[in-house]
Amino acid sequence: MTKQVTLSINGITVIVPDGTLIADAAKMAGIDIPVFCHHPKLEPVGMCRMCLVEVGRPMLDRATGQVVMENGQPKIQFMPKLETACTNRVSDGMVVMTTTDKALDGQKGTVEFLLTSHPLDCPVCDKGGECPLQNLTMAFGPGQSRFIYDEKAHFEKQVPLGDLIWLDRERCIQCARCIRFQDEVAGEAVLGFDERGRNTQIISLSEPGFDSVFSGNTTDICPVGALTTADFRFGARPWELKAQASICTQCPVGCNTTLNTRREAKAGGDIVVKRVMPRQNEEVNEIWLCDKGRFTYHFTESKKRLTRPLVRKEDKLARASWDAATKLAAENFAKSKKDFVVLASGRLANEDLFNLKSLADTAGGTTILYSNMGGGDLTALVGVGQGTNIGKMGKGDAILVVASDLYQEAPIWWLRVKQAADRGATLIVANARETKLDKFAKFVIRYAQGDESKAVNNLSNKGKIADEFAKAKNAIVFYGNDGLSLSDTASLSSACATLLKETDHAGRPNNGLVAVWERVNDQGAWEIGFRPEPDLEKALKGKVVYIAGADPVGDDPALAKALKGAKFVAVQDILETATTEVADVVFPAQAYTEREGTFTSGERRVQRFYAAVPVKGDAKPDYAITAQVAKQMGVILEGSSASVVFDILSNSLEAFTDLSYDKLAETHGQWPIVGRGDLYYGGTTYENTQGLGVQLVPTAQAGGTVRIPKVRKEAALRPKENELLAVPVTKLYDHGVTVSSSAALLGQWVGEPTVTLHPMAAKNLGVEAGARVKISLNGVNAEVVVKIDDTISAGVALVPRSMGIAIREPVVARVLLAGKVK
Repeated sequence: MTKQVTLSINGITVIVPDGTLIADAAKMAGIDIPVFCHHPKLEPVGMCRMCLVEVGRPMLDRATGQVVMENGQPKIQFMPKLETACTNRVSDGMVVMTTTDKALDGQKGTVEFLLTSHPLDCPVCDKGGECPLQNLTMAFGPGQSRFIYDEKAHFEKQVPLGDLIWLDRERCIQCARCIRFQDEVAGEAVLGFDERGRNTQIISLSEPGFDSVFSGNTTDICPVGALTTADFRFGARPWELKAQASICTQCPVGCNTTLNTRREAKAGGDIVVKRVMPRQNEEVNEIWLCDKGRFTYHFTESKKRLTRPLVRKEDKLARASWDAATKLAAENFAKSKKDFVVLASGRLANEDLFNLKSLADTAGGTTILYSNMGGGDLTALVGVGQGTNIGKMGKGDAILVVASDLYQEAPIWWLRVKQAADRGATLIVANARETKLDKFAKFVIRYAQGDESKAVNNLSNKGKIADEFAKAKNAIVFYGNDGLSLSDTASLSSACATLLKETDHAGRPNNGLVAVWERVNDQGAWEIGFRPEPDLEKALKGKVVYIAGADPVGDDPALAKALKGAKFVAVQDILETATTEVADVVFPAQAYTEREGTFTSGERRVQRFYAAVPVKGDAKPDYAITAQVAKQMGVILEGSSASVVFDILSNSLEAFTDLSYDKLAETHGQWPIVGRGDLYYGGTTYENTQGLGVQLVPTAQAGGTVRIPKVRKEAALRPKENELLAVPVTKLYDHGVTVSSSAALLGQWVGEPTVTLHPMAAKNLGVEAGARVKISLNGVNAEVVVKIDDTISAGVALVPRSMGIAIREPVVARVLLAGKVK
């Protein structure tokens, strides 16, 4: 247990852990000390001097080392000068005074000094209304400045640090919060100071500018209006915005967010989302977001939104009533019998998937998860225990990341795993190629493409890496599908689960298996009973297909051929896609911003999201659409309330037992204390008042029997001479509909489709880095840009998923490059 220290702050007795900074100790006691450079998530630097306070310590007798007593109390000796509360740590008997005349005079002087170079931008500054400098000026600043306006520093107004972040150098107070976040938290030192004195300014040190997927967080913690996001600048004033709790839908982390909305004239008077902000959940995303989660909300307001049901008439889709559309689908579903197939993705909420599964079961159909990853049954067995918090892992713990590029697939997990390594956790990264997590790892295992399961199995044997993992107090394994097929990931998950069981790292908090799924609710789909299909083309051909939240035609031309050969196709989605174009009936679904529901994260945490904006057109929640179709078939499903559907779900599925919307909405105190009126302390992160979620209990923790099935690993594909093994990898910013609708991310971030080759392979093919070439894989032709990576095998080509090239699993192929067959 951490030693506790007792001190006095403004006459109040405070007991806090040893090593706590005075500024943080005051915060814990409900006492505000003004700060600018200090942030509870960053190391102390004492740069701004805003937190000047009087500090006294018990006087010690030099001869005996004992505390000098006076009138039965320790004699307190105050230093002659004020001290910074953000750099001094508490000690027993310390006395701190924050509101004396001396302290207030020092704080007032600091504000006055900062304002000597600060522009009078408050009426037009984006930070106005949530600006710490503005607020602290009102509370501690002088009523009149002793400096004249002409003496202020003047720079050219906003300049881009990158495509997403703009800098106003006049407003910067050189607190270095942005620099320190990128260096200490993100591990990407892409910002720095340039020049000296009053000419000091923030610059980007990377090419392209501000090359980090965490850049938006710097605008949250910036205590002035120096840093703003490209998509929100001059977009609204903070007091005009309403806030609603939500969950990010871009990856399996399940980051807690707040959607800021307002009614807008240029949107025709509609209420729209203006920005996405972090909502504190220390066990999930702390107070951070990745840029993909922050900037991709635009797809919910895309011009391609579906707002009315459509029915195919004379080979064209035409508007129809809900009754006519659902009746047509119901008639075809009812007569299909065993040929009825439901294909759904983890983009859907738990409630939607539950109703789809209920309909399929009643109608005698099958349910398929649109995914290329296996192992969800094993995460239910030996998934991370309830109470898991990666933020608590450090020295003595171990984390294994295998076949996953976390930076591209789940950036906040990358961030938290990296920080665990910073705190001393043993990080082991196993992959066929180099990833950005390698430099933070204690051990890096490089295996040949296709030998991922063998690499994990080897960790069950004796050896330096194996022994360190086995002896760890706690251990978590993240596995993904980097370069793998569905069967590969099934085998890999089995190997990982076996390793955890054999080393006794299952069944308790901070131990277990985490799948780095492709979508936000893939884990929820597995819990509800959906399973992926290895031969999806065969599974769809000649069937009656109900597709929800997936675009198989847009992803794979082979699936387009299969669906064109289907008897009937009903598609349920929020956007027009290549799949809706081949449908016989199309149902418009509500976006997650327009409804409530729940998602189950990769850590098996069930979390609520809430409606933030009005519904577009006649769109309905997915669960309600399925219920209406079911009613036409004579099947009764709940379709009026998401919470009621969830109640039925929790009563039907053992894993969700005792969960309810009320329980998911419960919160408790978190540290650091952020999101209150004191924006100068934690930034503009929102306090979590609408639910921290609940982790499902894995079988190993519940005391159930854990049997890990042995999954046979297929022989790894090996290319012959003049062949390349094309393997699919995930790119954070892809050409998927949710990203391509975001104007902020287009350009340098999304970029063009690429193929990555080893230098030797590129030489043999006669191409160089940056060359635009033609590639042909699986009968699909595409123009791509060549990238070079000397960490991959000479016989391997990396092809990003969702970038216009259809490749769902490794494939050996001859490649057409530069217009010539090689």
